[in-house]
This record gives sequence, C-alpha cells and structure tokens, in this order.
Amino acid sequence: MAETAAGVGRFKANYVVERKIEPFYKGGKAQLDQTGQHLFCVCGTRVNILEVASGAVLQSLEQEDQEDITAFDLSPDDEVLVTASRALLLAQWAWREGSVTRLWKAIHTAPVATMAFDPTSTLLATGGCDGAVRVWDIVRHYGTHHFRGSPGVVHLVAFHPDPTRLLLFSSAADAAIRVWSLQDRSCLAVLTAHYSAVTSLAFSADGHTMLSSGRDKICIIWDLQSHQATRTVPVFESVETAVLLPEEPASELGVKSPGLHFLTAGDQGILRVWEAASGQCVYTQARPPGPGRELTHCTLARTAGLLLSATADHNLLLYEARSLRLQKQFAGYSEEVLDVRFLGPEDSHIIVASNSPCLKVFELQTSACQILHGHTDIVLALDVFRKGWLFASCAKDQSVRIWRMNKAGQVVCVAQGSGHTHSVGTICCSRLKESFLVTGSQDCTVKLWPLPRALLSKNTAPDSGPVLLQAQTTQRCHDKDINSVAVAPNDKLLATGSQDRTAKLWALPQCQLLGVFSGHRRGLWCVQFSPMDQVLATASADGTVKLWALQDFSCLKTFEGHDASVLKVAFVSRGTQLLSSGSDGLVKLWTIKNNECVRTLDAHDDKVWGLHCSRLDDRALTGASDSRVILWKDVTEAEQAEEQARQEEQVVRQQELDNLLHEKRYLRALGLAISLDRPHTVLTVIQAIRRDPEASEKLEATMLRLRRDQKEALLRFCVTWNTNSRHCHEAQAVLGVLLRHEAPEELLAYEGVRAALEALLPYTERHFQRLSRTLQAATFLDFLWHNMKLPVLATAPTPWETHKGTLS
Repeated sequence: MAETAAGVGRFKANYVVERKIEPFYKGGKAQLDQTGQHLFCVCGTRVNILEVASGAVLQSLEQEDQEDITAFDLSPDDEVLVTASRALLLAQWAWREGSVTRLWKAIHTAPVATMAFDPTSTLLATGGCDGAVRVWDIVRHYGTHHFRGSPGVVHLVAFHPDPTRLLLFSSAADAAIRVWSLQDRSCLAVLTAHYSAVTSLAFSADGHTMLSSGRDKICIIWDLQSHQATRTVPVFESVETAVLLPEEPASELGVKSPGLHFLTAGDQGILRVWEAASGQCVYTQARPPGPGRELTHCTLARTAGLLLSATADHNLLLYEARSLRLQKQFAGYSEEVLDVRFLGPEDSHIIVASNSPCLKVFELQTSACQILHGHTDIVLALDVFRKGWLFASCAKDQSVRIWRMNKAGQVVCVAQGSGHTHSVGTICCSRLKESFLVTGSQDCTVKLWPLPRALLSKNTAPDSGPVLLQAQTTQRCHDKDINSVAVAPNDKLLATGSQDRTAKLWALPQCQLLGVFSGHRRGLWCVQFSPMDQVLATASADGTVKLWALQDFSCLKTFEGHDASVLKVAFVSRGTQLLSSGSDGLVKLWTIKNNECVRTLDAHDDKVWGLHCSRLDDRALTGASDSRVILWKDVTEAEQAEEQARQEEQVVRQQELDNLLHEKRYLRALGLAISLDRPHTVLTVIQAIRRDPEASEKLEATMLRLRRDQKEALLRFCVTWNTNSRHCHEAQAVLGVLLRHEAPEELLAYEGVRAALEALLPYTERHFQRLSRTLQAATFLDFLWHNMKLPVLATAPTPWETHKGTLS
C-alpha cells in the first residue's frame, strides 16, 4: 500500500471540541422579553436564555434540586424570573447574573403547572396539579391568597390587565374559567362555554373584553362586566394559543376595519387572523409541507413588535408581528442526529439530518438556522457535491432530493426523484464532477440518478420549482438492507455495504459486479474509498474497521478498539489515517501504517451516526443520538508547536540553573527550580547546597529569603522526598529550617500544611526508627571494640630461621 510522502510527516495526533450545537428547548412554554432581545425557554432541568440576534445561549439556569422545571414566568418589567421545579420549590432569579435571589417552598402538594405575573410585577399566581391557586407577593416575600375549588390540574392562570381591579382568572380540567377576586378572596364567577381544555386567555386594551381559546376548536369573546359570552368563533382546529392583535390597521394581515382581531395557532401548523365581530378568517399563512408542523405555543411581544411560535418538533419561529414575515428560526431540539455534513465552498455552513422530515442548515459564524421542508418522513442520509453549493438528501419517504445554497446562504430544493420501494437509507454524490448521485435502499437495490442539464445551468430560475430526477440504472446488489454506498474518487467505481455482512465493488455507470469483500462477522454500516490509494475501508457492527485491496479483494488490515458497532469511517491526513465513530459514543483516530489508535475522542453520550471531515482536513463534524452536533478542530500542529516551545524553554532554564549552581548563587537557583515545578530539580539544588562546607548556614540563609509561596512548594516537595530513604536527609534538613525559623501560626497558615504533615509523620517516624536501630548497632560495636581483651600472639619464626635450624 503506497504511503504518500506528504502525508507521512503530517499525522494528526489530537482534536479538541471547537463548538457544540446542543438542545436548548424540549417543548412547553417559550417567552420573549419586552425588547425582543432575549428568548426564555425550558429544556428539562434548565431554563435557557438565548440572545435573539446571535442564537447563542447566554444563561442556562438550573435550580439546586436539579429537578425538571415545570413552569416559569418573566415579569412584565423584565426584571424578575421565577421558576418552579418538580421538587415543589420556587426560585426567584436575577437572570442577567444567573443567580438565585430567593428560594421557597411552593406549598402546593403537587408540582406547579402554570404561573403568571400581574401587570405591576409584584404579585405572582401559581396553579398546581393539586387543583389549588396561590398568589405570592414577590417584593415582600409572602403568600397572600390560596384559592381552592378547581377540579384537577390548574393549567392556566392570568391576571386582569388593570391592576386596580385585582382580578385573577384560572382554568382547570373541567374546561371552566374561574374569576377570583383578590379583594374579597372569593370566586366571583365561573365561565362555562368550552367543552374541552381552555388553552389561553387574552385581554383587550380597555380590559372589558376577554378572549379564550380551547382544544374544542372554538374561540370565545367574553364581556367581563356581565361575565357572559358575547360571541363564539369556530376556528376548525384545536387551538393552543390565541393572541389579541393591537387595534390598528395591518393590511398585510387582512386587518382593514377597526375592532378586535385575533391570531390563532394550533394543530394545523399555520397562523391565522380572525375578525372577532364577524367570526371570519381574514388571513391564512401558507402551510409548509411535512408533519411535525403543529404549533404548540405562541406569544406576542408588543413593545418589540415580534411574534414567537413553537412547533411540535421543537422549532422556534420568530415573526414580525405586523406582517408575519419570518425573521429568525431556532432549532431547539434535534432528537436523534442521523447525519451531518459541511456545506459551502469554504465549509461555512453545516447541514443536520435528525429524527425529522426537516433539514436544518446552520451558519457556523452567526449560528443562524434555516429549516428546510420538503421530505414527508424522516431524513436518513446526506451528501454534498464537490463544489459545495449542491447537496442531496434521502429519506424514509422513499424519495431523494437535491438542494442548492446561494451565496446569501439561502437553501432551496431544486430537484426531487422517487423510485425506490422502501426507505432510502444511504446516498453518495459523484466526486469528479457534479454529474450523478447514487442511492441505496432497504429494497436491496442501488439506483444511479444523473443530474439534469437544467439543474447545472446558472440560468435556472430559483422559483421554477424542483426538477424531476429519473433513475438511469437500477441494480439489485445484496440480499439484505444496503446501509452504505460510496463512489470512488474517479467516478468509475461504486462500493456498497450491506446488512448481509459483505461489501461489493461495482463498475459505473452500468453497475457490473467486480468483486465481493467478505470477512466481517456482522452487518456493514459504512464503506469509504481512500482518496490516495486503491483501498476500501469498511466499518461493521462487529466492532472492527477493515481495509481491503481493490486489486484482489483481500483484507489488508483490521482495526479493533470500539466496544460496539462502528457506524462511520472517514480517511484523513491524505489517506494515511482514519477517523471512526461508533455506537459506544466514541470517535477514534487511527494511523494506518502501524494499526495504532492515536486518540479517542469522548464527547457524545450515545451512538455517533454522523461523521464528516472538512475540505482543508483541519476540522471534523460529528452528530449523535444524544442530540448533539460537535465541531472538532485539529490541534496537532498547535500542540506540537506548544510542546516544542516548552522543551526549548526547559533547556534554557536548565542551562541557567546549571550556571547558577556553578556560580554558587543558591537563592536564584532554588527560586528558578521551584518555578519549574520539578521536585527532582529542586532536590538537586538542595543537595548542591548541602555539599558546601558551610552547608547548614547556607541552607538556612537561602531558605529564609524565599517567598511564602516558594516555601509552600518546598514543603510539598518534602512530602515526596521523605518517602525515599535516599532523599529523606534533604527533606529533614528543609523541615528543620522551617520548624526552627517559622512560628507555628505561620506554618499552620501554609496552604495544604495539614495534609503535608499527615503524609510526613509516618515516614519521618520510620526514618527515625531506622536511625535509632543503626545508632544502637553502632554503639554496640563500639562497646565490643573497647571491651575486647586480645591475647598476645607468639611471634612466628621466619622461614630463614626454620631453614637454618634444619641445616644445623
């Protein structure tokens, strides 16, 4: 297998998280402040505060109990935010600082289902699942009223807009609206006209008229002086919110005559404007295709002139109130992210396919989101053409669509095709030119779709509607679902991976079978061609990634490391390394040459279905079932440069230290060694000082001139040295100086001194015992030496004397 010289020297070593796109809204209430600059919404245990201009989450507020938030409300003066949790606690927030100013028990016996402020921002009403309505004085911090009598859950409370009338309205499970007088502490009236749950209440500017909406497909106008219904307007949809519009002409909304007009949002997924007097619908919004469009919430910020609506699939749409022109879109929750891709010639945008028929396009620089409608069932896979303006999607609705992004970042559908008989689960665009795309389906077939000439010409009008795609070739490729298709860099080969545990190689455009890659023990999730070599990578549910030779279909290498299915694989570093993602939530970086797993990236909590690399090979994008999309940045060069600079600095400092020791400038040497935070280097300096003839004086003089933080570091190092009998003398010498010259109060003020003393004591005792035993043994030897009475030894005759005696 050929290794490119350019790629070998540029192996990647690490990626770090550059950006995360995470869920911030999972349904329920969403609210704008009066200026329209901040958006408040619930996501599980948190209330998130978004900056409308950038889409960034400024604050994420979570109560101490870490329980789910069941209700929240922002005061009309935008100063106070109150949240209620499942633990029956209410929290009052200074939301700009992100701090809790007060926490108190709700006294309800079941969670708080709804809450509302009065117009003066001083009273707060809470409706509970226990059927009780309570009123709280937010300024003086006490409960003022407790109203009983509502059956079941109180899911709606609202104060009358005139604070002098002191009226509170509530609705519970019986579909009646109760009017409570705060002055008399009693129920003034029970308004019964709805047959299903009342979903919203709105009041006219003069306070004499109230509008109620319900899931019984009607809206009712009430006279608040007589407490009678004056008109019932059938709206032919289950209404979640009705909003009274300002009493001024708005020709774009069909409001031409004076009088009350209201806007409804409900299960049809469109905003409609009604004239109250006649009961006629005067404006209907165009309905986008696809399910999940039901509107669950709607709110009007009158001062800012903005209208916010929330859809069933957790998208937040911001409109200009006077014209209902869409200004911004926010994707609150993507559920399971199934595929992700970079988009644009410079990877300026990303596309996300989640568990939804809608596609989401995010601009990376500004976080602006565009939601694309077209598919009628869940989008399963994406791919981008070479130039970056065109991309393709396929879905469970058995269709394929091609989309184009213009230079302004706006995306429209330009072509669509259908022909598969089951879900289309994988798609791949041609690599050399924008000439065709290939799809693989659960019907076990692959289709090749040529791009019509009209699509590629720049003169095509954007509003002419999608062009129809026709499949040129259809081939039954496998016996089970086709999970992945890949087109070779030269557009002449096609690889398919299937649940039948094999990958196959085909010649394009006729789809003639060239060979089969067999060896995986379970189904294949991904196939990918190397950009440089004649090699195919396959990722399988058996937890392995394999590399295959295209020449003889043999297995070249197997990479093992994932604990579960490997779902995606991609070549990086010009074909010399691999990135793989798996069901274990991990992304792994492999070097092909030595089969080594260089790095494991752990930022997802669930299956990582989507993996894509940027054109410049400096970033990677992952999307997973945990609803997170993560942008990774290659920091190999930065880390290498940092490491090199660190090593160079260490060399310079080491040389400086050696020079200082040679010149016997011990104070500077000790200070430098401590700043390097290397205990062994500090030990070397202490040993050098102790080798000096005047060791004890030099050590004392040097140590007493150290700063307090340096002495603290020395004490910390002593703990390490004291564990070794070879270095304990230096540790004890340092300790001796500190104990002799530092007052006990000062020593006790040292950071971490208690833990240090606890660690020093047992080893010091052990050293003392060892020295005591050595001293005893030495004393015993000395005693023996002095008390030994050695006998006088006779002088032995020399050899010459012995010889002389023999001769004689």
